[in-house]
Amino acid sequence: MKITGKSTDGPISRYINRRISTRITSLIVKYKIPVTPNQVSLISFLLGVLAGLLYLVNAVIAGILVQISSIIDGVDGELARALNKTSKIGGFIDAILDRVTDTAIIIGLTLYIHDLNIINPLHLTLLAMLALSADIMVSYLHARGEASLGVHPLKVGSTPSIASRDVRLFIIFLLSLLGALYPILYPATLMIISILGYLYVILKSIELYMYYKG
Repeated sequence: MKITGKSTDGPISRYINRRISTRITSLIVKYKIPVTPNQVSLISFLLGVLAGLLYLVNAVIAGILVQISSIIDGVDGELARALNKTSKIGGFIDAILDRVTDTAIIIGLTLYIHDLNIINPLHLTLLAMLALSADIMVSYLHARGEASLGVHPLKVGSTPSIASRDVRLFIIFLLSLLGALYPILYPATLMIISILGYLYVILKSIELYMYYKG
C-alpha cells in the first residue's frame, strides 16, 4: 500500500513534512492502530491550539509544536487515501480546524510579541491583522478556485506555492526558534507571512483571470 501526498503540496510538505508524516501513516496502517483520519485531524488541531497557548509561556517550545502540528496535519489525508476513506465532510472538517488552528497560533504569537515590548502596539496590531487576513485569503483563494472554477489555483499559471499553509507554519516555527537569539524576528514573522500571502493572492488571481479570460 503506497502512502502518498497531494499534487498541490507546498515545498515544505513535499520535501520535509511528508518524509515524516508518511512514516507515521505507514506505522498506523501496518500495525492497524485504531485511529481515523478525522481523529488525526483533531489531534493536529489540538496540538496547534496548544502551541498558540504555549506562546504565552515559551516561544521556542510553541514553535516546535507548531511544526509538529503541521506534520501531523498531513497524516489525516494520507491515512484517508491509504484506507480509501476520503470524504467531503472529512475535507471540510480538516479545513475548518486548520483555520482555527492558524488563528490560535497567530494570536498566541502576537500576544507574546506584545509582552516583549519591542514594537509599537498599534504597529503590532496592524501586522497581526495583516497576517491573519493573508492566512485566510490564501485559503479562500484555493477554496474558491476549486468551487467556482473547478481547479486548484496552483494548477494554473507559474506562481509557485510561496504562501501555502505548510510554508506559513514553517516560517513561524523557524523564526520562533531564531527569535530566541534575535527577538526582532518575532514581529518579522508576521510581516513575512503577510507579504508572502498577499503577493501570492495577487499574482495567482491575475493568472487565474488571464487564463479564464483568454
